[in-house]
Amino acid sequence: MPTSPVLTIARRELAEGLRNRWVVSTTLLMAALASAIAALGSAPTGSTSTGALDVVVVGLASLTIFLVPLIALLISHNAITREAEGGTLLLLLSHPLARWQVIAGKFLGQLGIMGFATIIGFTFAAGFVVWQHGTEGWQAFGAMTGASILLGAVFLSLGLLASASVQESSTAAGISIGLWLLFVAIYDMALLAALVAQGGHAIPGWLMDLALVLNPTDAYRLLTLGEGSSAMLSGMGGVFDNSALTPGLLVGALALWCALPLGLAMAVFSRRNL
Repeated sequence: MPTSPVLTIARRELAEGLRNRWVVSTTLLMAALASAIAALGSAPTGSTSTGALDVVVVGLASLTIFLVPLIALLISHNAITREAEGGTLLLLLSHPLARWQVIAGKFLGQLGIMGFATIIGFTFAAGFVVWQHGTEGWQAFGAMTGASILLGAVFLSLGLLASASVQESSTAAGISIGLWLLFVAIYDMALLAALVAQGGHAIPGWLMDLALVLNPTDAYRLLTLGEGSSAMLSGMGGVFDNSALTPGLLVGALALWCALPLGLAMAVFSRRNL
């Protein structure tokens, strides 16, 4: 049976990524930071009724918001521009495949890399905590790991959109840095400033919910830290309780954040002059 062009490109992207020093380095960095958070974050739980893994979930979710989008953008920002600058893009497109299949294949391959780095990194942390304290709270930890991979997929699609839209890798890198700063730092500062400007007056619940889902990192934060013991430790429980957003809606928002930029990347690349 002939192999799908999408899977062929995905395997190629996965193989190249696993040989990439940056990917290996970031995987080791994530494992080291996750293990450090596990070692430090689980220490105080002996005097509380909160499970060690619940405590670690809060620390790892905070790490994920900063590190996973950065890793995803590093992996994907030059996926198309690198091929164009290296002269391999025309060779790739000389094969019988559609341009959208190139984007889809690269996305799947990069998602495999992102999933590998996330699972390996978090497994070190989980293994340490389970060895020390047992498996209480593993459901929240597993859900956070899955949500972290979904957040990575969002920023992979954003990076692919940047790479498909410009001609040079340096330009795509600049756009990616801007996207990271916007969603990880600037957006929340602007939202906080808007809330302070209200002078203590409540804003409509639907408007706050909209503001949260318009930032994938905020949707991820509410999804992973809005319920259970993690909500009490992180302070997100009050936000979640006063929100109409359910876990299903938050997952759907992240999936939409992934699908829209990916679809735009396919459309832009299909019209790109080579």
